[in-house]
Amino acid sequence: MQLQKIFKPIAVGAIALSMGIIGCTSQTGINAQTQTDTAQTTQTTPPAGQTEQREPDVPYVPTPQEVVDEMLKLAKVQKGDVLYDLGSGDGRIPITAVEDYGVQKAVGIDINPQRIEEANANAKKAGVSDRIQFLNQDLFKSNFGEASVVTLYLLPDINVKLRPQLFKQLKPGTRIVSHDFDMGEWKPERVVQVQGPNRTHTLYYWVVPKNPPANLNQ
Repeated sequence: MQLQKIFKPIAVGAIALSMGIIGCTSQTGINAQTQTDTAQTTQTTPPAGQTEQREPDVPYVPTPQEVVDEMLKLAKVQKGDVLYDLGSGDGRIPITAVEDYGVQKAVGIDINPQRIEEANANAKKAGVSDRIQFLNQDLFKSNFGEASVVTLYLLPDINVKLRPQLFKQLKPGTRIVSHDFDMGEWKPERVVQVQGPNRTHTLYYWVVPKNPPANLNQ
């Protein structure tokens, strides 16, 4: 208390100076934190057409070109179609659909950014980038409702998990072709065997019904 009385004028000045320094320091700290938070938000927000990344559901195994051609034939792909390839890998199915079948639009979706980069490079090399879009997305968070044709090469459990989403988003009459794996209780309309370079491949073909059975839509 004695020290406060003796050095009161000095203390008042010191306190004022101290408060000014503290105020500046606090404000600087707030600004720095705000900038850091903004930078972190900017870095973690995916670009348009992308979602936050996670590990792929299936390993990447390219579909042989002979099988790609048969998948598109089985789906009766033609001009005016909008094709979505789910798990598009290096982009060969969308690229073939545009190059050889003249589809109006082709979209590939893949969760692996490396595959998207590769697919875009292949589309550019083929000169069809203007009619193809590759989206770095999680299939289970994607919307492919504009598709008239859907192709996929996933795994049986992923196909079944994806089935309700297909029924919910796709219009009746949309054609679906799966390479090698079926969709559980949803029986295909056609099953085709295709001889590839090293083995026989199986293709499954469905058409989305107007009223999917309740047991399949869950």
